Order: sequence, then structure tokens, then C-alpha cells
Amino acid sequence: MSQLAESKGIILSSRNYKEKDKLVKIFTESAGKMMFYVKGIHRQNQPIAPALLPFTEAIYIGHFHNEGLSFVNSVKDVHSFRKIQEDIFLSGYGTYLLNLVDAAIEDRQYDPNLFQFTHQALQRMDQGDDPEIITNIFEIQLLQRFGISPVWTHCAVCGKTQGKFDYSSKYGGVLCENHWELDHHRYHADPRAVHFVRLFSAISYDRISGIDLKEETKQKIRQLIDLLYEEYVGIHLKSKKFIDQMKSWEHIMKPTNEATKENPAEE
Repeated sequence: MSQLAESKGIILSSRNYKEKDKLVKIFTESAGKMMFYVKGIHRQNQPIAPALLPFTEAIYIGHFHNEGLSFVNSVKDVHSFRKIQEDIFLSGYGTYLLNLVDAAIEDRQYDPNLFQFTHQALQRMDQGDDPEIITNIFEIQLLQRFGISPVWTHCAVCGKTQGKFDYSSKYGGVLCENHWELDHHRYHADPRAVHFVRLFSAISYDRISGIDLKEETKQKIRQLIDLLYEEYVGIHLKSKKFIDQMKSWEHIMKPTNEATKENPAEE
């Protein structure tokens, strides 16, 4: 069944098709993730071409099909996340976020909350917030879309909410220091990293501006989240490999910030 419709959408990916056409995957607010066939996009002065660039949001108008390919006929209210488009580091993190969205939901799965969450992540990244923190928050809160809901708020054994914690697969959540001996195979993660992951599991993007982490803490957080994704999700995205490699050479292209301070965000 086909109907003429319009929806706000975020470009997830695109690839050339034949000589002048494109297949564009768009995460739409009203109909979920859909693949669109766009004819003649490589022709000169194609008016909708800017709306199909990576890291672009717009209202897409066309025929939305319940099966097979859909079609974009026109667009309006085009907004580009310009800084992400122009910065190789930001585009690396942005691509990874969008790849995660693509992996987390099925085609045509209506999920306006995830759409808004994705929009907020890209917007905050484009406005200059730390892309690593943005990404960490996104990864942790996206676990639910993969069917994973770890207990972060309190010790899975006694309910304690304060102190040092570690993550336990056996108990499906965090264990306080008093119960670490119950699971010798717990992650043995850095307690500071666990603290921030617990914070990230519930924080909203409008509250992150005050979080400023040392590089060492970021690395420990990265290690913890990687363990979670390896155990529970098991996807290996090229964009994730790229941002891991990027960490080894970004200091060559970016000035170091010696004033970076740890922000001990409250639980």
C-alpha cells in the first residue's frame, strides 16, 4: 500500500544506484526507518540534493510504501548539522551513532522517542558538546533497543545506591563493593567509569554541559561500554573501528586541552 505522505527525517545512509539515482535510508519520525529511491539525484541543479547529504534533517515528502522502496518527491525545512559535516572527528562519532540506530531498529518500526533522542544527540554534538560523552550516553541508553536493561540505579543484591560499584553479568546489573565477592567474573571495571556509566544511563542531553572528564576516565568508560556491547549486542561496526583508530591520531590534528578537569557529577 502506498500513500502520499510527509515526515521529518534524518539521513542514515545513502548509496548510488545506477548512473543517476540513489538509494537513501531515512529515519522518519512518523514511519520509522525506510529506504527511499531517489531518481535523477546526480543531475545538475537537483533541488533536493542538499537534503540527502549525510547529517541532514528535513521534512521529506513522497510516497511511503508499507513494503519495498519508498520515493522522495520533494523536501522542505532542510537543516544541516554543519559542524558535523565539516569535521572529520565529529563525523566519525556521528556516523557511529547513526549506524547504531540503523542496527537497533527494524524497518518501519515507529519510534518517535528514539528519533528525538537521535536528533538531540546530533544537535548537541553540532553545538560543541563533547562527542565522546554524547556517544557514551547514546550507547548506554540505546541498550534497551537491543533488549538489554541492566540495573544501574542500585546494587542488584542489596539495593544500595551509594559507594563503589562494579558490573556483574551474573546479576544483570551493578554490585556494590560489599557484594563483589559474589561474582568473581564481574567486569572488574574502574569504579569511576561505572559511576559515570550509571549517570549516563539516566541523564538527559540538556544536563551534560557541566560534565568535563579526564582522558583517562574516558578511556575507562570506553572499555566498560565496549565490554557491555561485546557481551550483549555483538555487533562490529566499521564506524566504531574508525573512531577507535581515530583516537590514536586525533592529537596530531587537534590542540590539546591541558585545562581539562574531572567533573565528579553527583549520582
